Amino acid sequence: MSSLDPVLMSRILTGLTLFVHIVLATIGVGIPIMLALAEWRGIRTGDDHYTLLARRWARGYVITVAVGVVTGTAIGLQLSLLWPTFMRVAGKAIALPLFMETFAFFVEAIFLGIYLYTWDRFKNKWTHLLLLIPVAIGSSASAFFITSMNAFMNQPQGFELVDGVFTNVNPFVAMFNPATPTKVSHVLASAFTTSAAALASIAAFSLLRGSRHVYFKKALKLTVVSTFVFAVATVMIGDFSGKFLAKYQPEKLAAAEWHFETMTEAPLIYGGFLDENNEIKYALKIPYALSILAGNSPSTEVIGLNEFPENERPPMSVHYFFDLKVTSGAVIVLIPLLYMFRRKLPGKKPYPKWLLLSILALGPLSMSAIWLGWFLAEIGRQPWIVRGYMKVSDAATTSSSVGWMLVLFILLYLVLSVSAIRVLSQLFRNKSAEEEIRLLGLEIEGGDRK
Repeated sequence: MSSLDPVLMSRILTGLTLFVHIVLATIGVGIPIMLALAEWRGIRTGDDHYTLLARRWARGYVITVAVGVVTGTAIGLQLSLLWPTFMRVAGKAIALPLFMETFAFFVEAIFLGIYLYTWDRFKNKWTHLLLLIPVAIGSSASAFFITSMNAFMNQPQGFELVDGVFTNVNPFVAMFNPATPTKVSHVLASAFTTSAAALASIAAFSLLRGSRHVYFKKALKLTVVSTFVFAVATVMIGDFSGKFLAKYQPEKLAAAEWHFETMTEAPLIYGGFLDENNEIKYALKIPYALSILAGNSPSTEVIGLNEFPENERPPMSVHYFFDLKVTSGAVIVLIPLLYMFRRKLPGKKPYPKWLLLSILALGPLSMSAIWLGWFLAEIGRQPWIVRGYMKVSDAATTSSSVGWMLVLFILLYLVLSVSAIRVLSQLFRNKSAEEEIRLLGLEIEGGDRK
């Protein structure tokens, strides 16, 4: 292990940690909104099926939050152990969002605990629903602060560099950099989309197993329609992100599109591969599309990769991440759209098997889109850890023990992942929705008690 490159091992370990944590963080940000939607609809319509949805989703949410705390703590630990130069040089610039993220999590955790233990404790049901507001604000604020730190790494500002050290740091200017609006909004919208899609997959799975209770049909409608709304918002924000890249990180956009020559009327490249001479083979070229993405006009000039030194260009593999992410986004919009117009499609069944299978795929597909977006953002920033100021190779530890840390953390994540899956499956298997519906006396459609 001691002979392994510590920079490479540090990148792998950090990437693995974020790969695991981003699943839990995404759910942590998005589920409170879905809880609020379900409980709000239950109170507004008097339909206790929706209230039960919120109850059951909240139980699973607590498990993911608990595991997310562990992986989030691991990230904080690894920042200091694996990237000491980065923390020493840039620590003052990112200290504020790191501190505020912890505070935001405390708010979320405190009110989540109150929310969980006060079901049916208030005469006015709206009082209980209001407890979700600080939970949602806390989770979204956590995402804001952490994402603003990542935005700083992509678009650093608010400091002076003196003898390799960041001085005269203004943490507010550093935090509210040009990358923050698009990055934060995209992270929030995609988290809402993924959480709604994951819950839609669970409802579709129940219907595929033969459950025909109206409870699952209501769950399916609420989650699929929510997925569509959030997915459309995510796609729109993604368009703004493309325009941001064209202005502030043109090398990342150029690498994602294999765009080498600066030009107007630039085509968008989809698929294909590069040969040893950087010639594009077997790709679909959409005329003018890249210029339109960059500036809403075919006459927009898009900077090419040839304008940048070879040692400062992102890996060409980000092109595939970009293509797969865009494709996933389009499918995530299409499937809910088919559901909403299902009665106009051929066939007599209101929930055909192919449609339920498609909805079942929404959860894994949306989570894959999250991973792809993260790969595009982080690998597309290479070779920089702080763009224009510090390269990854200069920021990593020189310790020879990173390989053993990687092995230990792999074991930790395996234990956490397996334990979380087992606990969640047992949690809902021990008391099925149908059984809970019978116990609560919600057999009549519409939530009226017998």
